[in-house]
Amino acid sequence: MPGRRAGGGPGVWRRAAPPLDQFTAPEADALIFTGSQGGILRRSNFRRAAKWDESTRKIGFPGLHFHDLRHTGNTIAASSGESLKDLMQRMGHDSVRAALIYQHSTAEADRRIADAMNAKIANNPNGS
Repeated sequence: MPGRRAGGGPGVWRRAAPPLDQFTAPEADALIFTGSQGGILRRSNFRRAAKWDESTRKIGFPGLHFHDLRHTGNTIAASSGESLKDLMQRMGHDSVRAALIYQHSTAEADRRIADAMNAKIANNPNGS
């Protein structure tokens, strides 16, 4: 659900963003951004109610778009090595194409692939 913590529970969030617990309830599904009365912010009033532009400037990220946070989170999730189906579930995607957007190729991944290939060859030099 938009605006809620996505899985992993409070322990994951404490490691990822320690200050978050100062501003949210302790429940794993606590709202991160709320309206003036503690309710869910709607898309139509989010930027204004969350003072998005002012807030992103204060933290040194002027011009940051809300969707940038989703993209970053999904890219980190994709680097976990979990299956595409699991990533699609977590991201809320129905199409493989949408989920693949977050599967960026990296030098680190290339090194792991090369190392795995070398290990297979070294353990089975005859190819049988």
